[in-house]
Amino acid sequence: MITRRTLLQSSSAGFGWLALQALHPQWAQAAAPPKTINPLAPKPPHFPARAKRVIFMFMQGGPSHLDTFDFKPELVKAQEKKVAKYMGTAFDFKPRGQSGLMISDAFPELAKCADDLCVLNGMQTRTNAHQMATVALHIGSETFVRPSMGAWIVYGLGSEAEDLPGFVTINPVADTGGAMNYGSAFLPASYQGTRLSTSGSGLPDLSNLRLSDAEQRKQIEFIQKANRRLLASDPGNPELEGIIQSYELAYKMQTSVPDVLDLDREPAHIRALYGLDDASTERFGTQCLMARRLAEKGVRFIQLTSTGWDHHQKLREGLGTQAHSIDKPIAGLIADLKQRDMLKDTLLLWGGEFGRGSGYDNELYNGRGHNGRGYTMWMAGGGVKGGFTYGSTNEMGDTAETGILTTHDLHATVLYLLGIHHERLTYRYSGRNFRLTDVHGEVAKDILA
Repeated sequence: MITRRTLLQSSSAGFGWLALQALHPQWAQAAAPPKTINPLAPKPPHFPARAKRVIFMFMQGGPSHLDTFDFKPELVKAQEKKVAKYMGTAFDFKPRGQSGLMISDAFPELAKCADDLCVLNGMQTRTNAHQMATVALHIGSETFVRPSMGAWIVYGLGSEAEDLPGFVTINPVADTGGAMNYGSAFLPASYQGTRLSTSGSGLPDLSNLRLSDAEQRKQIEFIQKANRRLLASDPGNPELEGIIQSYELAYKMQTSVPDVLDLDREPAHIRALYGLDDASTERFGTQCLMARRLAEKGVRFIQLTSTGWDHHQKLREGLGTQAHSIDKPIAGLIADLKQRDMLKDTLLLWGGEFGRGSGYDNELYNGRGHNGRGYTMWMAGGGVKGGFTYGSTNEMGDTAETGILTTHDLHATVLYLLGIHHERLTYRYSGRNFRLTDVHGEVAKDILA
Protein backbone atom coordinates (compact mmCIF):
# COMPACT_ATOMS: atom_id res chain seq x y z
CA MET A 1 0.00 0.00 0.00
CA ILE A 2 1.29 3.46 -0.85
CA THR A 3 1.30 5.77 2.17
CA ARG A 4 2.44 9.29 2.85
CA ARG A 5 5.54 7.86 4.55
CA THR A 6 6.36 5.78 1.47
CA LEU A 7 6.07 8.84 -0.74
CA LEU A 8 8.15 10.90 1.64
CA GLN A 9 10.94 8.34 1.61
CA SER A 10 10.84 8.04 -2.17
CA SER A 11 11.12 11.81 -2.47
CA SER A 12 14.85 11.53 -1.80
CA ALA A 13 15.13 10.28 -5.39
CA GLY A 14 13.12 13.25 -6.65
CA PHE A 15 9.95 11.30 -7.54
CA GLY A 16 7.84 11.67 -4.38
CA TRP A 17 5.95 14.82 -5.33
CA LEU A 18 5.16 13.60 -8.82
CA ALA A 19 3.74 10.38 -7.40
CA LEU A 20 1.82 12.37 -4.83
CA GLN A 21 0.18 14.54 -7.48
CA ALA A 22 -0.72 11.56 -9.65
CA LEU A 23 -2.09 9.28 -6.94
CA HIS A 24 -3.48 11.65 -4.33
CA PRO A 25 -4.24 15.10 -5.79
CA GLN A 26 -6.09 16.07 -2.60
CA TRP A 27 -2.80 15.85 -0.70
CA ALA A 28 -1.08 17.99 -3.31
CA GLN A 29 -3.69 20.71 -2.75
CA ALA A 30 -2.95 20.98 0.97
CA ALA A 31 -2.49 24.30 2.68
CA ALA A 32 0.60 26.43 2.09
CA PRO A 33 3.77 24.77 3.38
CA PRO A 34 4.54 25.70 7.01
CA LYS A 35 7.90 26.99 8.08
CA THR A 36 9.78 24.32 9.98
CA ILE A 37 11.74 24.99 13.14
CA ASN A 38 15.44 24.23 12.78
CA PRO A 39 16.17 21.68 15.55
CA LEU A 40 19.86 22.64 15.44
CA ALA A 41 19.26 26.36 16.04
CA PRO A 42 21.23 27.67 19.06
CA LYS A 43 19.33 27.46 22.35
CA PRO A 44 20.08 29.34 25.57
CA PRO A 45 21.69 27.38 28.43
CA HIS A 46 20.02 27.05 31.82
CA PHE A 47 22.65 29.34 33.36
CA PRO A 48 25.83 31.10 32.17
CA ALA A 49 28.08 28.55 30.50
CA ARG A 50 31.82 28.16 31.01
CA ALA A 51 32.26 26.17 27.79
CA LYS A 52 30.63 26.54 24.38
CA ARG A 53 31.74 23.25 22.86
CA VAL A 54 33.30 19.87 23.69
CA ILE A 55 36.12 17.93 22.05
CA PHE A 56 36.02 14.40 23.47
CA MET A 57 39.11 12.28 22.80
CA PHE A 58 38.18 8.64 23.35
CA MET A 59 41.02 6.18 23.95
CA GLN A 60 39.41 2.84 23.10
CA GLY A 61 40.65 -0.13 25.09
CA GLY A 62 41.37 1.41 28.49
CA PRO A 63 44.70 3.27 28.88
CA SER A 64 46.69 2.49 32.00
CA HIS A 65 46.37 5.33 34.50
CA LEU A 66 49.23 3.81 36.52
CA ASP A 67 51.71 4.41 33.71
CA THR A 68 50.48 7.83 32.60
CA PHE A 69 48.75 10.20 35.07
CA ASP A 70 48.43 8.43 38.44
CA PHE A 71 51.85 8.08 40.08
CA LYS A 72 52.09 5.31 42.67
CA PRO A 73 55.50 5.18 44.36
CA GLU A 74 54.36 2.26 46.54
CA LEU A 75 53.72 0.28 43.38
CA VAL A 76 57.30 0.90 42.27
CA LYS A 77 58.59 -0.17 45.69
CA ALA A 78 56.50 -3.34 45.57
CA GLN A 79 58.08 -4.38 42.30
CA GLU A 80 61.55 -3.53 43.58
CA LYS A 81 60.86 -5.85 46.52
CA LYS A 82 59.71 -8.45 43.96
CA VAL A 83 56.22 -8.72 45.37
CA ALA A 84 54.78 -11.03 42.71
CA LYS A 85 51.30 -9.57 42.81
CA TYR A 86 52.33 -6.10 41.62
CA MET A 87 53.72 -4.66 38.41
CA GLY A 88 55.71 -1.43 38.69
CA THR A 89 55.19 1.54 36.41
CA ALA A 90 56.41 1.15 32.86
CA PHE A 91 57.54 4.81 32.67
CA ASP A 92 59.14 7.24 35.09
CA PHE A 93 57.04 10.07 36.50
CA LYS A 94 58.16 13.65 37.05
CA PRO A 95 56.47 16.80 38.37
CA ARG A 96 55.56 18.99 35.38
CA GLY A 97 54.97 22.68 34.93
CA GLN A 98 54.62 25.23 37.68
CA SER A 99 51.84 23.14 39.19
CA GLY A 100 54.07 20.09 39.63
CA LEU A 101 51.46 17.80 38.11
CA MET A 102 52.78 14.23 37.99
CA ILE A 103 52.88 12.95 34.41
CA SER A 104 54.92 10.04 33.09
CA ASP A 105 57.55 10.11 30.38
CA ALA A 106 55.01 8.47 28.05
CA PHE A 107 53.75 11.99 27.25
CA PRO A 108 56.76 14.34 26.90
CA GLU A 109 54.87 16.90 24.77
CA LEU A 110 51.61 16.82 26.71
CA ALA A 111 53.66 17.18 29.91
CA LYS A 112 54.53 20.68 28.70
CA CYS A 113 50.79 21.48 28.93
CA ALA A 114 50.55 20.27 32.55
CA ASP A 115 49.34 23.63 33.83
CA ASP A 116 46.31 23.39 31.51
CA LEU A 117 45.25 19.88 32.61
CA CYS A 118 42.68 18.97 35.23
CA VAL A 119 43.47 15.33 36.03
CA LEU A 120 40.61 13.22 37.39
CA ASN A 121 42.20 10.34 39.29
CA GLY A 122 39.06 9.13 41.02
CA MET A 123 37.11 7.82 38.04
CA GLN A 124 34.95 4.71 38.45
CA THR A 125 32.72 2.63 36.20
CA ARG A 126 30.53 -0.32 37.09
CA THR A 127 31.95 -2.89 34.72
CA ASN A 128 35.26 -4.25 33.47
CA ALA A 129 33.84 -5.36 30.10
CA HIS A 130 34.86 -3.28 27.07
CA GLN A 131 31.44 -3.28 25.41
CA MET A 132 29.45 -2.31 28.48
CA ALA A 133 31.94 0.24 29.82
CA THR A 134 32.33 1.91 26.42
CA VAL A 135 28.59 2.21 25.93
CA ALA A 136 28.13 3.50 29.49
CA LEU A 137 30.72 6.22 28.93
CA HIS A 138 29.02 7.35 25.74
CA ILE A 139 25.31 7.03 26.57
CA GLY A 140 25.09 6.75 30.36
CA SER A 141 23.76 3.18 30.44
CA GLU A 142 25.49 -0.14 29.87
CA THR A 143 22.27 -2.12 29.47
CA PHE A 144 19.75 -0.02 27.50
CA VAL A 145 19.84 1.95 24.27
CA ARG A 146 19.92 5.65 25.12
CA PRO A 147 20.88 8.86 23.30
CA SER A 148 24.61 9.54 23.32
CA MET A 149 26.23 12.35 25.31
CA GLY A 150 26.82 14.34 22.12
CA ALA A 151 23.20 13.93 21.04
CA TRP A 152 21.92 15.13 24.43
CA ILE A 153 24.20 18.18 24.32
CA VAL A 154 23.10 19.21 20.83
CA TYR A 155 19.47 18.59 21.80
CA GLY A 156 19.95 20.89 24.78
CA LEU A 157 22.01 23.66 23.17
CA GLY A 158 21.63 23.33 19.41
CA SER A 159 24.61 24.31 17.29
CA GLU A 160 26.30 27.48 16.10
CA ALA A 161 27.29 25.84 12.80
CA GLU A 162 24.88 26.85 10.03
CA ASP A 163 26.09 24.44 7.37
CA LEU A 164 27.58 21.60 9.43
CA PRO A 165 26.12 19.04 11.83
CA GLY A 166 26.02 19.92 15.50
CA PHE A 167 27.70 16.64 16.46
CA VAL A 168 30.60 15.11 14.54
CA THR A 169 32.45 11.88 15.34
CA ILE A 170 35.74 11.14 13.58
CA ASN A 171 36.89 7.54 13.03
CA PRO A 172 34.44 6.07 15.57
CA VAL A 173 34.87 2.45 16.67
CA ALA A 174 32.81 -0.08 14.72
CA ASP A 175 32.63 -2.56 17.59
CA THR A 176 32.04 -2.09 21.37
CA GLY A 177 28.76 -0.29 20.78
CA GLY A 178 29.30 0.96 17.26
CA ALA A 179 26.72 3.51 16.13
CA MET A 180 25.03 3.40 19.54
CA ASN A 181 27.94 5.47 20.89
CA TYR A 182 26.99 8.44 18.72
CA GLY A 183 23.33 7.72 18.06
CA SER A 184 20.28 9.70 19.13
CA ALA A 185 18.07 6.72 20.13
CA PHE A 186 14.61 8.16 20.90
CA LEU A 187 15.72 11.77 20.40
CA PRO A 188 15.02 13.16 16.89
CA ALA A 189 17.58 11.99 14.35
CA SER A 190 18.82 15.56 13.84
CA TYR A 191 20.87 15.21 17.02
CA GLN A 192 22.83 12.06 16.18
CA GLY A 193 26.51 12.21 15.32
CA THR A 194 27.73 12.50 11.74
CA ARG A 195 30.64 10.18 10.97
CA LEU A 196 33.76 11.61 9.38
CA SER A 197 36.93 9.82 8.38
CA THR A 198 40.57 10.87 8.19
CA SER A 199 40.86 9.08 4.86
CA GLY A 200 39.54 10.26 1.50
CA SER A 201 37.18 13.23 1.48
CA GLY A 202 36.17 12.65 5.09
CA LEU A 203 32.54 11.96 4.28
CA PRO A 204 31.39 9.25 1.85
CA ASP A 205 29.04 9.97 -1.06
CA LEU A 206 29.49 13.71 -0.72
CA SER A 207 29.62 14.73 -4.35
CA ASN A 208 26.88 14.48 -6.97
CA LEU A 209 28.29 13.30 -10.28
CA ARG A 210 24.99 13.64 -12.18
CA LEU A 211 23.72 17.13 -11.38
CA SER A 212 25.24 20.59 -11.32
CA ASP A 213 24.94 22.81 -8.24
CA ALA A 214 22.09 24.75 -9.84
CA GLU A 215 20.25 21.57 -10.78
CA GLN A 216 20.70 20.17 -7.28
CA ARG A 217 19.33 23.38 -5.79
CA LYS A 218 16.21 23.08 -7.95
CA GLN A 219 15.83 19.43 -6.99
CA ILE A 220 16.14 20.08 -3.26
CA GLU A 221 13.64 22.96 -3.45
CA PHE A 222 11.20 20.72 -5.32
CA ILE A 223 11.55 17.92 -2.74
CA GLN A 224 11.35 20.28 0.22
CA LYS A 225 8.16 21.85 -1.13
CA ALA A 226 6.59 18.40 -1.29
CA ASN A 227 7.77 17.51 2.20
CA ARG A 228 6.46 20.75 3.68
CA ARG A 229 3.04 20.12 2.18
CA LEU A 230 3.07 16.73 3.88
CA LEU A 231 4.06 18.45 7.10
CA ALA A 232 1.08 20.79 6.75
CA SER A 233 -1.21 17.79 7.18
CA ASP A 234 0.77 16.56 10.19
CA PRO A 235 2.23 19.68 11.86
CA GLY A 236 4.91 19.16 14.46
CA ASN A 237 5.78 15.64 13.30
CA PRO A 238 9.45 15.33 14.41
CA GLU A 239 10.27 12.71 11.77
CA LEU A 240 9.04 14.90 8.92
CA GLU A 241 10.77 17.98 10.33
CA GLY A 242 13.96 15.97 10.80
CA ILE A 243 13.94 14.80 7.18
CA ILE A 244 13.33 18.31 5.87
CA GLN A 245 16.22 19.68 7.90
CA SER A 246 18.53 16.79 7.02
CA TYR A 247 17.99 17.30 3.26
CA GLU A 248 18.80 20.98 3.55
CA LEU A 249 21.84 20.37 5.74
CA ALA A 250 23.11 17.62 3.42
CA TYR A 251 22.95 20.03 0.48
CA LYS A 252 24.88 22.70 2.38
CA MET A 253 27.47 20.17 3.54
CA GLN A 254 28.49 19.42 -0.05
CA THR A 255 30.18 22.80 -0.05
CA SER A 256 31.05 23.30 3.61
CA VAL A 257 32.59 19.92 4.47
CA PRO A 258 35.29 19.86 1.74
CA ASP A 259 36.23 23.40 2.73
CA VAL A 260 36.49 22.61 6.45
CA LEU A 261 38.39 19.36 5.86
CA ASP A 262 40.88 20.82 3.39
CA LEU A 263 43.84 20.73 5.76
CA ASP A 264 46.22 21.66 2.95
CA ARG A 265 45.06 25.24 3.48
CA GLU A 266 46.77 25.26 6.85
CA PRO A 267 50.28 26.75 6.92
CA ALA A 268 53.20 24.37 7.25
CA HIS A 269 53.97 25.36 10.84
CA ILE A 270 50.41 24.51 11.96
CA ARG A 271 50.50 21.14 10.23
CA ALA A 272 53.85 20.45 11.90
CA LEU A 273 52.41 21.55 15.27
CA TYR A 274 49.88 18.72 15.04
CA GLY A 275 52.43 16.16 13.82
CA LEU A 276 51.09 15.87 10.28
CA ASP A 277 54.66 15.70 8.99
CA ASP A 278 55.32 12.43 10.84
CA ALA A 279 53.70 9.14 9.83
CA SER A 280 53.52 8.01 13.48
CA THR A 281 51.43 11.01 14.56
CA GLU A 282 49.70 11.97 11.31
CA ARG A 283 46.52 9.94 11.83
CA PHE A 284 45.53 11.36 15.22
CA GLY A 285 47.06 14.73 14.35
CA THR A 286 44.68 14.91 11.41
CA GLN A 287 41.74 14.26 13.75
CA CYS A 288 42.90 16.99 16.11
CA LEU A 289 43.33 19.55 13.34
CA MET A 290 39.94 18.63 11.89
CA ALA A 291 38.47 19.11 15.36
CA ARG A 292 39.91 22.61 15.66
CA ARG A 293 38.53 23.60 12.26
CA LEU A 294 35.09 22.15 13.10
CA ALA A 295 35.12 23.94 16.46
CA GLU A 296 35.89 27.23 14.73
CA LYS A 297 32.82 26.71 12.54
CA GLY A 298 30.56 26.29 15.56
CA VAL A 299 30.17 22.50 15.80
CA ARG A 300 28.98 21.81 19.35
CA PHE A 301 30.33 18.32 20.09
CA ILE A 302 33.31 16.71 18.35
CA GLN A 303 34.56 13.24 19.16
CA LEU A 304 37.96 11.83 18.20
CA THR A 305 39.00 8.20 18.59
CA SER A 306 42.31 6.44 19.15
CA THR A 307 42.18 2.63 19.22
CA GLY A 308 44.65 0.06 20.55
CA TRP A 309 44.86 0.84 24.29
CA ASP A 310 44.01 -2.67 25.55
CA HIS A 311 47.47 -3.68 26.77
CA HIS A 312 47.28 -7.17 28.26
CA GLN A 313 50.85 -7.79 27.14
CA LYS A 314 54.00 -5.85 26.28
CA LEU A 315 52.57 -2.83 28.03
CA ARG A 316 55.65 -0.66 27.81
CA GLU A 317 56.00 -1.17 24.06
CA GLY A 318 52.29 -0.94 23.29
CA LEU A 319 51.52 1.99 25.56
CA GLY A 320 54.64 3.77 24.39
CA THR A 321 53.56 3.49 20.75
CA GLN A 322 49.99 4.61 21.43
CA ALA A 323 51.04 7.48 23.66
CA HIS A 324 53.51 8.72 21.07
CA SER A 325 50.82 8.68 18.36
CA ILE A 326 48.60 11.13 20.30
CA ASP A 327 51.14 13.07 22.40
CA LYS A 328 52.23 15.74 19.94
CA PRO A 329 48.79 16.07 18.28
CA ILE A 330 47.01 16.77 21.59
CA ALA A 331 49.71 19.15 22.77
CA GLY A 332 49.42 20.88 19.39
CA LEU A 333 45.64 21.13 19.72
CA ILE A 334 45.92 22.71 23.16
CA ALA A 335 48.55 25.19 21.96
CA ASP A 336 46.55 26.05 18.85
CA LEU A 337 43.33 26.61 20.78
CA LYS A 338 45.17 28.83 23.24
CA GLN A 339 46.73 31.00 20.56
CA ARG A 340 43.28 31.45 18.99
CA ASP A 341 41.78 32.29 22.40
CA MET A 342 39.49 29.26 22.09
CA LEU A 343 40.71 27.01 24.91
CA LYS A 344 38.90 29.10 27.53
CA ASP A 345 35.49 28.07 26.11
CA THR A 346 36.39 24.70 24.58
CA LEU A 347 36.18 21.76 26.97
CA LEU A 348 38.67 19.01 26.17
CA LEU A 349 37.85 15.60 27.62
CA TRP A 350 40.33 12.68 27.41
CA GLY A 351 40.05 9.08 28.53
CA GLY A 352 39.00 5.51 27.91
CA GLU A 353 36.25 3.24 29.16
CA PHE A 354 38.26 2.15 32.23
CA GLY A 355 41.84 1.80 33.47
CA ARG A 356 44.19 -1.09 34.24
CA GLY A 357 44.99 -3.17 37.28
CA SER A 358 48.08 -2.83 39.50
CA GLY A 359 49.09 -6.45 39.08
CA TYR A 360 50.28 -8.50 36.14
CA ASP A 361 47.54 -9.71 33.85
CA ASN A 362 50.09 -12.34 32.89
CA GLU A 363 53.57 -11.87 34.33
CA LEU A 364 55.12 -13.65 31.38
CA TYR A 365 53.74 -11.03 28.96
CA ASN A 366 54.11 -7.88 31.10
CA GLY A 367 50.59 -6.54 30.71
CA ARG A 368 47.76 -5.28 32.89
CA GLY A 369 44.14 -6.39 33.05
CA HIS A 370 40.97 -4.27 33.07
CA ASN A 371 40.11 -2.13 36.08
CA GLY A 372 36.98 -0.02 36.43
CA ARG A 373 37.22 0.54 40.21
CA GLY A 374 39.68 3.39 39.82
CA TYR A 375 41.25 5.10 36.81
CA THR A 376 42.05 8.46 35.22
CA MET A 377 40.51 10.86 32.75
CA TRP A 378 41.43 14.51 32.29
CA MET A 379 39.85 17.75 31.17
CA ALA A 380 41.34 21.01 29.94
CA GLY A 381 39.98 24.46 29.09
CA GLY A 382 36.25 25.13 29.21
CA GLY A 383 36.14 26.49 32.75
CA VAL A 384 38.08 23.82 34.68
CA LYS A 385 41.13 24.35 36.87
CA GLY A 386 44.45 23.86 35.14
CA GLY A 387 47.44 22.17 36.78
CA PHE A 388 45.03 20.47 39.15
CA THR A 389 44.55 16.90 40.34
CA TYR A 390 41.13 15.88 41.61
CA GLY A 391 40.54 12.59 43.37
CA SER A 392 42.87 9.72 44.12
CA THR A 393 43.14 5.95 44.16
CA ASN A 394 44.56 3.82 46.97
CA GLU A 395 48.33 3.44 47.29
CA MET A 396 48.44 0.64 44.72
CA GLY A 397 46.05 2.36 42.31
CA ASP A 398 43.38 -0.33 42.38
CA THR A 399 40.40 1.60 43.75
CA ALA A 400 39.26 5.23 43.78
CA GLU A 401 39.16 6.56 47.34
CA THR A 402 38.65 10.34 47.14
CA GLY A 403 37.02 12.62 44.62
CA ILE A 404 35.17 9.65 43.16
CA LEU A 405 33.49 10.39 39.82
CA THR A 406 31.12 7.86 38.33
CA THR A 407 30.12 7.99 34.68
CA HIS A 408 26.94 9.82 35.69
CA ASP A 409 28.97 12.35 37.70
CA LEU A 410 31.23 12.93 34.70
CA HIS A 411 28.25 13.56 32.44
CA ALA A 412 26.62 15.88 34.99
CA THR A 413 29.87 17.86 35.23
CA VAL A 414 30.29 18.16 31.45
CA LEU A 415 26.71 19.40 31.14
CA TYR A 416 27.24 21.88 33.99
CA LEU A 417 30.28 23.37 32.27
CA LEU A 418 28.08 23.91 29.20
CA GLY A 419 25.48 25.72 31.28
CA ILE A 420 23.06 22.79 31.48
CA HIS A 421 21.47 21.50 34.68
CA HIS A 422 21.55 17.75 34.13
CA GLU A 423 18.26 17.16 35.95
CA ARG A 424 16.46 19.65 33.70
CA LEU A 425 17.72 18.27 30.38
CA THR A 426 14.95 15.73 29.80
CA TYR A 427 12.98 14.20 26.95
CA ARG A 428 9.55 12.62 27.27
CA TYR A 429 9.50 9.13 25.80
CA SER A 430 7.38 6.06 26.42
CA GLY A 431 5.51 7.67 29.27
CA ARG A 432 8.44 8.99 31.30
CA ASN A 433 11.10 11.67 31.27
CA PHE A 434 14.57 10.47 30.37
CA ARG A 435 17.88 12.23 30.91
CA LEU A 436 21.56 11.51 30.25
CA THR A 437 22.32 10.96 33.94
CA ASP A 438 19.25 8.78 34.58
CA VAL A 439 18.43 9.32 38.30
CA HIS A 440 22.06 9.89 39.35
CA GLY A 441 24.87 12.42 38.88
CA GLU A 442 26.68 14.95 41.06
CA VAL A 443 28.64 17.88 39.62
CA ALA A 444 32.32 17.97 40.61
CA LYS A 445 32.29 21.66 41.53
CA ASP A 446 35.77 21.49 43.07
CA ILE A 447 37.30 21.33 39.59
CA LEU A 448 35.66 24.55 38.38
CA ALA A 449 38.03 27.42 37.71
